[in-house]
Amino acid sequence: MRKNVSLGFLNFVEIIMTEQYQAMTEEQHNEWVREKFQAANAFLAQHGVLTERVLTKDSRYMAPLVAIWKFSIQGVTDKVWAVSGEVPTDYMDASAAATPRDALRYFCYRWQQKADMILNGDTPPDAQQKAIAEEFIKNAERLYPLTENNAMWEEEV
Repeated sequence: MRKNVSLGFLNFVEIIMTEQYQAMTEEQHNEWVREKFQAANAFLAQHGVLTERVLTKDSRYMAPLVAIWKFSIQGVTDKVWAVSGEVPTDYMDASAAATPRDALRYFCYRWQQKADMILNGDTPPDAQQKAIAEEFIKNAERLYPLTENNAMWEEEV
């Protein structure tokens, strides 16, 4: 079953109303979801987290921008949230957020913290580090408004 969240009225018009978004067919949407699932799963494996299955009921897809996944982990009862899409792929322990909305909010805060650590660390950042920090900030600032839009998360309210 396709679990797609409407992007609503946010200031994302310039991002989501691109030709790519407008022209996305069901097949393209499914391919996007599959690619972002594979990216999240591969990222977790690279970090030593072997998934058992994705909990689709708790996951959200906002194609072509972001997907928020909840995974169960092999051999343990622990779960993780992962984020992928046109954002930095990242993950966290599921105990830190009860819902996909809370998980997205957490990722936004964490990316701001990572950027702050890079930009205000003990040593001045080089050009590459500044670019990484700016990317964290950009993604946090463009995704955080999604967490404030109740209409997008009706199933959770």
